[in-house]
Amino acid sequence: MSNIAIVTDSNSGITQAQAKELGIYVLPMPFMIDEETYYEDITLTQDEFYKKLAAGASVITSQPTPESIMKLWDELLKEYDEIVHIPMSSGLSGSCQSALVLAGDYDGKVQVVNNQRISVTQRQSAIDAINLTKQGKNAEEIKDFLEKDKFNSSIYIMLDTLYYLKKGGRITPAAAALGTILKLKPVLQIQGEKLDAFAKARTSSQGKTLMINAMRNDMENRFGGATVDNIWLQLAYTYDLEAANQWKEEVEKAFPGFDIHMDPLSLSVSCHIGPGALAIACCKKSVL
Repeated sequence: MSNIAIVTDSNSGITQAQAKELGIYVLPMPFMIDEETYYEDITLTQDEFYKKLAAGASVITSQPTPESIMKLWDELLKEYDEIVHIPMSSGLSGSCQSALVLAGDYDGKVQVVNNQRISVTQRQSAIDAINLTKQGKNAEEIKDFLEKDKFNSSIYIMLDTLYYLKKGGRITPAAAALGTILKLKPVLQIQGEKLDAFAKARTSSQGKTLMINAMRNDMENRFGGATVDNIWLQLAYTYDLEAANQWKEEVEKAFPGFDIHMDPLSLSVSCHIGPGALAIACCKKSVL
């Protein structure tokens, strides 16, 4: 049986401390903030990031350098026979394609998984990969399994503000202004590689109801049933822990009996949507 290392990046929401507990290796995502480079969960904490964001700092997301990726892989291959590398969705970043190119020089010892996940669903893929190694799967088998499983997940995100979408050029200033005047709470969805608009809510309460109903519909109609035995249920948020805990209580009432995992959204996502966002996600239990 191969000795396999599981690698992901900080977009998974897995901190460096959690990675050690789980037996996973996490590449920190780099940021350029006012022309200075920072690394998520290494030289940049969540609190520091949001303070800089609130102060109007120029924040540019990036991807791990080829040198940093290869350095980690080379170190791991001194101890492990193979590596399964799970980057964030190829539809949201070029880091997956970069890793695929680099892996070509490793004679099949590095398998890069393009399963188009992000945040808590990417985290679940990394945990699934760990469990697959325990079942005796090799790196290529794990890659194939995770890629076939990629559409068995769903995410809905409600934004508190349109400011950061406007700042990033993802909506027009006119649309942002109109949404602000009407106090709209946009709900976005991530299905596979695409981040798309899903609905516009008038209030946070309406937005939460929309997300809960959409998630229940996905569980029933896409994933075979909204049951504890069938679904991993997850939540995510940006910055406002008090609002996130209230959201968790509401979801627990809507889905009684579920063991719900909640994480802050990664900073690479947060810089595009801003503080105060709430998300709900699920993954089909394909690996136990």
